Amino acid sequence: MSAEKIAAETRTEFGKGAARRLRREGKIPAVVYEHGDTPAHVALPSHATTMALRNGGANALLELEIDGKDQLALTKAIQVDPLRRVIEHIDFIAVKRGEKVVVDIPVVLVGEAVRNTLVVTDATTVQVEAEATHIPESIEVSIEGAEPGLMIHVGDLTLPSGVVLLSETDVLLVNVTEAAAQDLGDETASEGDAAEGEADAAE
Repeated sequence: MSAEKIAAETRTEFGKGAARRLRREGKIPAVVYEHGDTPAHVALPSHATTMALRNGGANALLELEIDGKDQLALTKAIQVDPLRRVIEHIDFIAVKRGEKVVVDIPVVLVGEAVRNTLVVTDATTVQVEAEATHIPESIEVSIEGAEPGLMIHVGDLTLPSGVVLLSETDVLLVNVTEAAAQDLGDETASEGDAAEGEADAAE
């Protein structure tokens, strides 16, 4: 995982009013929590930070330039406006290169199971320990050609080198079952609607 560099400004004003002023200026208020030290309150450029977080995934690692010093910061919490879908506040944890951290990694399904099956996802993340600069963005699980009866547990995952699994290995991630008659009926109806729509378009 590479860290994108972002110039941060130290904040001296706090509270809702100060935060609103920062957002109007195109900035995001943030806090960097350090081990045993006083948290650093900073303001980050909204567009550059938003793009960096999108590229970095759930555990985005940024290199913040604060008062002329570079600080690696691991994203821990993002507050998003529910209506405008813009970032309102970010919490970071200060880390060092080579330092190991505990994070939750998204599990992503790839491929498609065989026809007339239902793929149930019981868990969407797993907890791992990894070096701060080598955190995988996600862990892929293939369900290509999966048939009813297939069950994938946390212990079945293949992790990148250096990443240690912390979640219980017997936790169920994916369960592939036969689709119920109602599910098949809904699928058939959807296909029929699509065909009817194509026919109407042809007319």
